[in-house]
Amino acid sequence: MGVDVRMRGMVALAQGMAAAHAPDESWRAAAEGARDALGGSFAALSVWERDLGRLRVLVNAGERVPGEEEFPQDEAYPVHQFPEIAEFLHEKWAGGGGPNAWVETAVGPAAGDPGYRHQRVAALRRRGRGCCVVAPIILHGRAWGELYVARPVGAPVYDADDADFATVIASVVAAGIAQTERLEEVRRLAFTDPLTGLANRRAVDARLDEAITLHRRDGTVVSLVVCDLNGLKAVNDTHGHAVGDRLLERFGTVLSVCGAKLPGALAARLGGDEFCLLTVGPGADEVIVVADELCLRAGALDLGEGVACGIASTADPIGQVRSARRLFRLADAAQYRAKAERSAVPVVAGRDGMSIRLADAAPDNSGAVEGARRHFRDARPPLPEPEPERE
Repeated sequence: MGVDVRMRGMVALAQGMAAAHAPDESWRAAAEGARDALGGSFAALSVWERDLGRLRVLVNAGERVPGEEEFPQDEAYPVHQFPEIAEFLHEKWAGGGGPNAWVETAVGPAAGDPGYRHQRVAALRRRGRGCCVVAPIILHGRAWGELYVARPVGAPVYDADDADFATVIASVVAAGIAQTERLEEVRRLAFTDPLTGLANRRAVDARLDEAITLHRRDGTVVSLVVCDLNGLKAVNDTHGHAVGDRLLERFGTVLSVCGAKLPGALAARLGGDEFCLLTVGPGADEVIVVADELCLRAGALDLGEGVACGIASTADPIGQVRSARRLFRLADAAQYRAKAERSAVPVVAGRDGMSIRLADAAPDNSGAVEGARRHFRDARPPLPEPEPERE
């Protein structure tokens, strides 16, 4: 291959990884870019999972054979079958060498060469490929995984120059992976509450907007459970904020455990002593059962005074829900009723005869979810007196 073709391929690889918005997009860009730059027909990117002692394939790109998926769920190989990544490379580094790529062919090594290559030779033959170049990917000074690029039987066999170029490509891939990991960490921090490890309000807003879009399109049930942890101020005043933080963490754990019973539920801390559980798909009754358990388990915590819990679900008679703001206002109103009445069980908007009126009575002069919730809290009308019981 010409130098210009190789350089264009490497530039395309770097640009593709830089433009990726998710790890799998970055992996695909790395494999496809390496395949094109090295003139291969197939490429794979694998990560060395040290704790499990295996090489796990992240992506297969190009001409795949039966059984090879683009993003395999369970394609992994014990590292002892391919020990170069764990042993051979480190031995070379200790001797002053570097993590250089190497070439394998379906013909196999010369007779008597012990090597580590018999498994790769067998794999080439089994999959109808003539040769491959394997390049270790080094990240933060450690072997992270490997890049594998193959050609079919009958194509020119890779040589030493190709291996050197593959080593350079692997360094570009490593830089792209490092960038992806940094971006993922930034995203994680941006959407995670640092104290509890739950999602934060920003994550809820984003997920709820998507959920309401689904609901408006095909009627998907969306439910929101808003919780207010009772007694946090008293705990902070009496025992200190460190103990209050432990109460928040413990309730966050309870919320996560209960939420796990609803497929795809998002457990979040909205801020202060407010939490929520967002579900997309499960029916309202399923959500209520889980919220009942949540209230019960929160009441059993050593600290605090349980939780006030309000629920709003599009599956209940609450009128049209065209925005995330509307569902939040309804759940907030139900939660307010639960707190004002010291209810030990959730209050469900549309089933209590009052939460909808409370939500509708609050001013709505903010387009943002948090703004609407703040206006609602600041302007809640007093609860009406309960009707006298009939004789």
